[in-house]
Amino acid sequence: MELPVQKLTPADAAVVETFVVPRYLSFFGELVVEMLLAGDGARIVHLGCRTGYPDRHLFEKISGALIVGLDPSPSALELARNKAAVLGETGMEYIEVATLPSELAPTAFSHAVCLHPVGAREQMTALYQEMYRLLYPGGQALVAQPLRGSFQEVSDLLREYALKHDDGDFGKKVEESMVARPNIESLSEDLESVGFDDIDIDVRTTLLAFDSGRAFLEDPVTRLLILPEIRTWLGSVDLDKALTYLRDAIDKYWSEGKFELTLNVGCASARRLE
Repeated sequence: MELPVQKLTPADAAVVETFVVPRYLSFFGELVVEMLLAGDGARIVHLGCRTGYPDRHLFEKISGALIVGLDPSPSALELARNKAAVLGETGMEYIEVATLPSELAPTAFSHAVCLHPVGAREQMTALYQEMYRLLYPGGQALVAQPLRGSFQEVSDLLREYALKHDDGDFGKKVEESMVARPNIESLSEDLESVGFDDIDIDVRTTLLAFDSGRAFLEDPVTRLLILPEIRTWLGSVDLDKALTYLRDAIDKYWSEGKFELTLNVGCASARRLE
């Protein structure tokens, strides 16, 4: 099963590091760092590590930590390694991994972390199973992702498009995707189903602002994370015409101000007790 993160080109990896992390992924990373409970010498595996955020923050928080990052993108991993080298950190290792389960030894880590995975339900289950497999008893898993209600404004405009174009099938898919997105209850159930216990989920709501419909569609955050998330939930449908409508609708409805997109940042903490 593929690791539920998008493979990045060299250009996209640079954009993630310079733009997406401070503007978007920081919401998820800050919550993970806050909720991680660890003593000295913690061993942390970061699945879908991208360019290595928030590994430095974890390393600085925990004395003597070892961090192993996994990602399918060689360009992103190269950036992560270069950042670690500049910092002089020898406790960070980055490995190219595209499928799960990985070849890492089981029960080898005290913590398993993943920020903003994007994948179908089967991929998410495989991710949770791998996190459980890699943790030793008592270990903590932390998964941060957008929860139900995120991107609500986009969903509303896609429903409007379906109604105005009399596309009932598309409208039904949008409705189903809104319900299918994880919330506190369903995320807890998914983690419990692979063996996790002692689950605690924190949710924080924020807004992302965009100057126009074109700015929204061309924003690296939208292109690399928000649209892949939406496409995953909608399945194999052609979004081109709907996105053109969405762009024009944003310019019409928000002509006097910025388009603000709701983001419900959720972070689940779970324990492997056995």
